[in-house]
Amino acid sequence: MTTTDPHFGFLLALAASGNQQVSPLIQLIPFALVLAIFYFVILLPMKKKQKKVEEFLSALKVGDKVVTSGGLFGSVAKLGEQAVQLQIAPNVRVDISRAAIVGFQGQAPVVDAPSS
Repeated sequence: MTTTDPHFGFLLALAASGNQQVSPLIQLIPFALVLAIFYFVILLPMKKKQKKVEEFLSALKVGDKVVTSGGLFGSVAKLGEQAVQLQIAPNVRVDISRAAIVGFQGQAPVVDAPSS
């Protein structure tokens, strides 16, 4: 819109009329809309994904073939509260964090690997 637009003067006059009091509740509507959009677009999907990851990690059992975020393939040999022991080769076991497991071998990862 340029200043030569015939409606520009009308819009300028409409915007300049400051004699009217605007309710504070009306002023909060745009802020509430932004918060609602933020919640439904960002927070709700993150909560669903986090719940899915927690269910996956709590359902792990001995013998599951898994992949870690570092790219190790192995089978679960022992489960702990915070750590999991993976057998990555015959007679080779490593302890890793439970949170480092991103999915089952041969399936799409449940957890997105952290980007470094």
